[in-house]
Amino acid sequence: MTHLVTTQWKKNVQFESDNPSGKTVLIDLGADNGGKGDGLRPKALMLTALAGCSGVDITPMLEKMKVEIDDFKIVIEGHLTEEHPKYYHLVTVDYHFYGTDLNEVKIKRAVDLSVDKYCGVMEMFRRFADVKVRSHYHNN
Repeated sequence: MTHLVTTQWKKNVQFESDNPSGKTVLIDLGADNGGKGDGLRPKALMLTALAGCSGVDITPMLEKMKVEIDDFKIVIEGHLTEEHPKYYHLVTVDYHFYGTDLNEVKIKRAVDLSVDKYCGVMEMFRRFADVKVRSHYHNN
């Protein structure tokens, strides 16, 4: 299987990139780097892809396990190297689950399956970064 993405220059350092889904995303830099800040930053977009990849693994698994949650968010912090080319050398992934009487055993199983088996973006990150994963349970 392959994916085809086309990224079109708009102006300055702004680009519009499509996706196999047909949706587009605007990419831009901040004013400190010659942009207007109107789009997502390229490196941070990688962190977004990581969260999205893992999230779309976990939510269907929880549904299949009949685990009810009220809310769920993934907070990712990427630490860049000092030298160019700068890349993420340390990444922390914090999963936050909200609900009443959360089934932590089943939630942990879903997170572990995503992290260790299903999330291809997670595997790509592990090729160049130390990835730390934590789960947080917020019971009402």
